[in-house]
Amino acid sequence: MRIPTQRECFRLIAEMQMLDHIVAHSIQVCRVATLLVDQLNACRVEINRELVRASALLHDITKTRSLTTGENHAATGCEYVSQQGYPEVGEIVGQHVQLKAVSITATPLEAEIVNYADKRVLHDRVVPLEQRMHYILERYGCKTEFRDRLRRLWVDYEIMEIRIFRGLRIVPLDLPAFLDGGGLAAEIAAYRKTLGRQERPPENLTCEETAP
Repeated sequence: MRIPTQRECFRLIAEMQMLDHIVAHSIQVCRVATLLVDQLNACRVEINRELVRASALLHDITKTRSLTTGENHAATGCEYVSQQGYPEVGEIVGQHVQLKAVSITATPLEAEIVNYADKRVLHDRVVPLEQRMHYILERYGCKTEFRDRLRRLWVDYEIMEIRIFRGLRIVPLDLPAFLDGGGLAAEIAAYRKTLGRQERPPENLTCEETAP
């Protein structure tokens, strides 16, 4: 299995000219996802941390482009990352909006961790699942069929949340407290430094998203 390093992920993100607020969102999702992996691995639940890290960083890799093309960014993200030589990462990227199936195994899968982490980050803020899902419903549930599908997915996410946190020493609302408050800014600075850019505050961190 080939997994891109953080530097390689940053290079791919830069090549796709990802907007600053989407970069911030992606890095925050990665922080949540890797925190969960560390908590699970501490409880002897084997999760591939590097696979989760790369998949979380790249989950919105084609989202900026989708603002113009209207493409399904989960599907094209999967295709793009796979074409770069990382098919296992691409498979998870393709499931960050909707999982192919809800797992019935006792151990959460890497795709579930990334999917759930994305559902806990609103723009660049870690929020309760309920708040994120209310946002998605209000923004994308204008059509009855979309609203009904989102409500069904919400139930699946609540079940997934229970499975992920079962046996952990933290509960879902603890996540923000376990993330260093300055960590996001530091990682954005590291992204810019890796690319040789002049460090500056990221733009539009709270800009509205265009897809869940």
